[in-house]
Amino acid sequence: MMKVLGTWIACLGLVALAAAPALAGTDPKPPSGEVALDTVTMTATVEAVDVAKRLLTLRGPDGNVQTVEVEEAVQNLPQLKKGDQIVAVYYESLGYAVRKAGTASPGVAVAGAAAAAKPGAKPGGGVARQVTATVTITAIDPKAPSVTMKGPKGNVKTVKIRDPKNLEGVQVGDLVDLTYTEALAIKLEKKAK
Repeated sequence: MMKVLGTWIACLGLVALAAAPALAGTDPKPPSGEVALDTVTMTATVEAVDVAKRLLTLRGPDGNVQTVEVEEAVQNLPQLKKGDQIVAVYYESLGYAVRKAGTASPGVAVAGAAAAAKPGAKPGGGVARQVTATVTITAIDPKAPSVTMKGPKGNVKTVKIRDPKNLEGVQVGDLVDLTYTEALAIKLEKKAK
């Protein structure tokens, strides 16, 4: 779930640029924005807890039952009881920002964070990861219309543009920062008595 490939980022970023709003009549700053955003929330019911073997059996919203091994980092497993609700929220987004040539260098930056409940606290935790790839526009074909970009590892991808107006003010040599963010948060909701 927490994997991002540079090629996918480049492809998604090209789609992002292709979907960017038209720039006609707006501030001459390069385009930027968020083109993909999704949040999924799922609740599962605890069916069984085997603390010694670190196994947790959950029933999903469709009635499917699955047993998962719980990592040692989860310190509050003994607090879970049959009937408790575990809520997981998964967030994912893709943003982009076009930069003029010379204002940045192609590359990839990765940042991440994780947090877990302290011993004795209500079980919960989360992880987040953000990957930013800076790619270079190597060609713009207004007749197709399409844009070709070169990724930090030399991978090249050409993508069709839906609306040529989206490229107004964008030039060969400009850079595009593609930022992919994903996060997962899990919390426990005790069963009602």
